[in-house]
Formats: sequence, structure tokens, C-alpha cells
Amino acid sequence: MPAPIPFDNSYARLPARFHARLAPTPVAGPRLIKLNRALAEELRLDSAWLGSPAGLAMLAGNAVAEGSEPLAAAYAGHQFGNFVPQLGDGRAMLLGEVIDVHGRRRDIQLKGSGPTPFSRMGDGRAALGPVLREYLVSEAMAALGIPTTRALAAVATGEPVIRETVLPGAIVTRVAASHIRVGTFQYFATRGDTEAVRALADHVIARHDPELEGREDRYRALIAAVSARQAELVARWLLVGFVHGVMNTDNMSVAGETIDYGPCAFLDAYDARTTFSSIDRHGRYAYGQQPRIALWNLTRFAETLLPLLSEDEDAGVKEAEAALATFGPRFDAAYRGGLARKLGLAELREGDAELAGDLLRVMAENQADHTLTFRRLCAAAETSDVDGLVRDGFVDPTAYDAWSVRWRSRLAEDPRDPAERASAMRAVNPAFIPRNHRIEEMIEAAMERDDFAPFETLLAVLSRPYEDQPEHARYAEAPEGGGVGYRTFCGT
Repeated sequence: MPAPIPFDNSYARLPARFHARLAPTPVAGPRLIKLNRALAEELRLDSAWLGSPAGLAMLAGNAVAEGSEPLAAAYAGHQFGNFVPQLGDGRAMLLGEVIDVHGRRRDIQLKGSGPTPFSRMGDGRAALGPVLREYLVSEAMAALGIPTTRALAAVATGEPVIRETVLPGAIVTRVAASHIRVGTFQYFATRGDTEAVRALADHVIARHDPELEGREDRYRALIAAVSARQAELVARWLLVGFVHGVMNTDNMSVAGETIDYGPCAFLDAYDARTTFSSIDRHGRYAYGQQPRIALWNLTRFAETLLPLLSEDEDAGVKEAEAALATFGPRFDAAYRGGLARKLGLAELREGDAELAGDLLRVMAENQADHTLTFRRLCAAAETSDVDGLVRDGFVDPTAYDAWSVRWRSRLAEDPRDPAERASAMRAVNPAFIPRNHRIEEMIEAAMERDDFAPFETLLAVLSRPYEDQPEHARYAEAPEGGGVGYRTFCGT
């Protein structure tokens, strides 16, 4: 079927053992819920065609567009620390790749498109709720300036899926710099397939780190590059209170994008021990554990490349350790620098990390809301007359009072005009995040009443997270009880 999509599919040109080729499974009654027209233009796609019956057929998996080479990718992964040698795309299908208006190669993938050889007896489908969550949260993350996969479209399938109960089915079209994961490397490394590991590493270098091509130390440098991307990414997660929820190695993209929005959620009341995922019973992927887990995952990545680093195993281990050693300093610089900016400090000085850490401590002790506290500090940085807005968010307001004396003393050393400082703070402290209770309201309206107006409104609000939107003030409000006890589910 002719389609104005300029596919150029580099991953499909890798050896056959990298993927399984098959077409998506058609659905009974596809209906377009949402089309991301701005993203379509960025991808050099014809949004009018995508919104047509022919485009809908492709987005639903009912037709394969010309130039598309659908495939399910093979990968393995550590899930909650336990290694599974074969996972793979069990309910996703890579349609192909395009080059966007910026010259970047981007994957276009259907998620919820039916069973594949990697489905492990699953139905390969997705329910409407998780599809809407992924669409909304991934687009919110993009608006927050955090590297992420994007959502091009959401389609209702007109078919039910069976989970704990019968739910309406849906498909999300996901866009990514690539869908290559740490687990993709593990799939071949655990089979002793060094040739495939090398081919995959060369593919990643050509796609994401072309400046490394031809270097003798390119595989060591690849570990360092992937580590740097993850260090920056996780620091950004923490700065906005994001909890991924399922940081398995098969959910860590070597491109440095946030991927796989399953049981993800955002902090309400600040607590580094917060988990949301119903299956994370021991807090492995708690908010404050995310940097440690990222490094653990990267260590597993480095292990897969050991045969490429040196013929001598001990020498290879030393090279890998040297590359991984860059993670800690890179993360610390990104996180501490980010906290300084959130507090209105133009540069990081001695004692600033302690100042920021003490704020987080008293926030945790006083059940202060993460997003509201930092957003209200923006106004407080301009004038102490509004300190009451911040202190009212603390169980014991005097805890904030004591800390704010030190903060104002530090701000006095900064030569910027207070209005300029407040403006800079508002550019890094969002007024709006995807509040968990608002997401649940949106999903309930869609699932129970086929009402997508809350989804559209929430999506519009979150597209401008750093702007004050008085008409939408309710979307900035914290839930009653600080969100304690909120749980999310994978939806698989």
C-alpha cells in the first residue's frame, strides 16, 4: 500500500538472529484516539495521511505500509535482579526507521500490536489505560526537557484484552532514537555470540556515537558514552521527582532515553524511599535507588563488551571499570548542578550540596510536596513576603523557617536581580507534572465512559509545564494525604 513514509531501516539490515520478521496482527474496529501532529511533522510524515483511513490501518497494524519491514527485536534482561536469557518484543513491532527534520534517525514502533515469537504465551496486546498513561507521560517528559521516547498516536482496537478483568484494547505508536537496550547486548553475550555483540556495538556507534568510529578504544569509549547519557538522564529524573518503577536492564536504552512507561509515577510528598510499582515489594527501584541501579545496569552492559575490550580478561575488566568510573562524577555534577539551579543559585559553591540536601531532608520529615515546594520557592526567591506559601506545605513550618535563613544568606551572595533569579528558577521548577491522581481520573473517564476530554485537557496542560496556568490550577494541586499508598501496575 503506497504511503508517504520515507522508511530507511538499518536495524532490519542486521543479521536474522537479531529479530523475528512478521506482520502485526489486525484488529477488529480501530479508532484513532490521538495523533501527535507536531511530532509527525518533525518526523517528516504527512499527518493528514496518518489521520486518514489508510494511515489508521497502519497505526492499528491492519496494513503494512510500503517500505516498512515489521520486526520484533530479540533481547534478554535482568528483571528485578534475576536474569532472563530471552525476553524480546513480546507485544511490540518495529515498523521501520525514518530520518527526521534534524537529521536524526528515529524508530517507529507499534506497542500492543499482537503476539510475536517472544510473547511467552502472552496475547501481545495492550489495554487502553496503560496506552493512555504512556502517551501522556512520555509527552509530558518531553515537554519537561527530559530525553524520552515519544508518542505518535494512540488507537483503540475495538477488541477486549483479558487481564484481571476484561479491558478495552489499544495500541500506542512509539518513536525512539532506537529501541536497543542493555538487554539486547545481554541476549547475544549470554549465548557467547561475540560476533553479534560486535555487530551490535558497531551499529550503536554508527547510530548514536559516530565520532567514535575508527578509534582503537571505541568499545571502551562506548561504555563511557552510554554511562554519561544514563548519568544525565537519571539526574533529570530525580530533579522532577520521576520514579521509573521497573529499571530492568531490558528497560534501559543505550540511546539515553526514558523508555517503557509501565508502573512509572511522580513523587507527591518527598521521600527518597518511595516506590509505586505493585511488583517492587522490596524497593529495588525506589526513587532514591535509581542512580545505584543505573550503575548496576551499566555494569551488566560493560560485561557484555569485555571480549571486545581485550583478549586478556583482566585487562578488559580494568578498561571497563575505568569507563564505568565516569558515571559517578557525571551524575553528581548533573544532579547537584540541577539542585543548585532549582534553588536559584547561579553557580555551585562549597556548602551548596549540603544546603540542598538539608532541604530535601526537612521536606521528607515534614511530608512536603516535591513539586509544589520548589515551585513556590521561585516566588519566595523574589520576595520573602510569600514565604507563607512554602512553609504552609510543611507539617512543622518552623523547619522551613530555619532552613530558609541559610538559603537567603546564600542568595545574598548571588549578584542577580531577584526577578531574574525567580524567572530562571521557574524555567527549571515545573508548575505541572503528571500528577498520579489526575492520570487515574483521566484513565477512568476513558475506560468507564469513553470520555477522552480529560485526556486532552491534561495533555494540553502538561505540554507547558513551566508556565503558570491559573485556569488549570487544579492540575497543580497535590492529592489529599500526599499520595501515600498510591500503586501502579505494568499493564502487561
